[in-house]
Amino acid sequence: MDFTFTPEQESLREGARDFLDATPEPTWAQLAELGWTGVSIPEEAGGAGLSFVEEAVLFEELGRVLYHGPFFSTVALALPVLPDDLLAEVAAGEASWTLAVGPLVSDLDTAGRVAIVGGDGIYELEGGEREMLVTADETRPLGVVRGGDPARRLADSTVLAAISVRSQAALAIEACGVARRALGLALEYATSREQFGRIIGVYQAISHPLANAYTQLELARSLALWAAWCVAEADEQAPIAAAAAKASASDAAVSVCETAIQIHGGIGFTWEHDLHRLYKRALWIQSFGASATRLRAEVAAHLLDGTTPGSDPTGPTPDETALASVGSDPAGHGVGVRPVGSDPDRTQGG
Repeated sequence: MDFTFTPEQESLREGARDFLDATPEPTWAQLAELGWTGVSIPEEAGGAGLSFVEEAVLFEELGRVLYHGPFFSTVALALPVLPDDLLAEVAAGEASWTLAVGPLVSDLDTAGRVAIVGGDGIYELEGGEREMLVTADETRPLGVVRGGDPARRLADSTVLAAISVRSQAALAIEACGVARRALGLALEYATSREQFGRIIGVYQAISHPLANAYTQLELARSLALWAAWCVAEADEQAPIAAAAAKASASDAAVSVCETAIQIHGGIGFTWEHDLHRLYKRALWIQSFGASATRLRAEVAAHLLDGTTPGSDPTGPTPDETALASVGSDPAGHGVGVRPVGSDPDRTQGG
């Protein structure tokens, strides 16, 4: 078994990073031109016929730049429900999708079409009004769909279990991209900022938290890559791998971002710095779908009782409501609020 990326996968990563550094806000058409929208779509439907591992490479790089667009909602949520003719439209960049299971829908501001669950099937939504919510992470807002009618039947609702696994694996590797960038910013600052005549990185109060953050990230990334491989190979361990990866990586991303903010001191929590945006995406990932606590309980049940993890891929949870905001600051940034019924001792900054 080879645990390394292939030369082609490494080339994809390098090309993606170079492109995103030069084009931090790419359009859906640009992603399609690069072939990103059709990575795992079969060749006969106009895609590249690759696997979820290649998509994971892109999720990590897109997370690093906090991409604002429907890649997650289309590739992680909607692809498994689309028939070949609609997959061809996605591969060509002619359509983007999001999947609405619960009332809060991701990427609703950028996704062109909406799929909904009804009874034992998943349908394309025709009509309906979209209401965007002010959220902690304005680079991936949530919205609510009202009205409309189910039109074309896309798939049976039995595919929702696979979508749950796929979305958790995608969010896990995306969280690693977020954390990697936050850690990089912290390392750059710690090795350039001087205090009392010395680079601050030599002080244990700085170097030890950085070492802990690096360890957390690498362990989480190992789990995330395992989950991506399991999804790509349709391995029977995919549900447990995805649950473990999302729990570990989402918590690691939040922790690494908090460490990076502390190391930067006062500048770390200013509106002008990128760290608060990375922190908010980490909180979004942590809160979306099943919480880390619930996922760890599923992993424990699997290890102790042999049960298979299973969760709603996009349904609202108590944690997820923390992303909705009652207002915004004067600069227009979302302000997070405490989720209804949450633990009063648990804090999630926003």
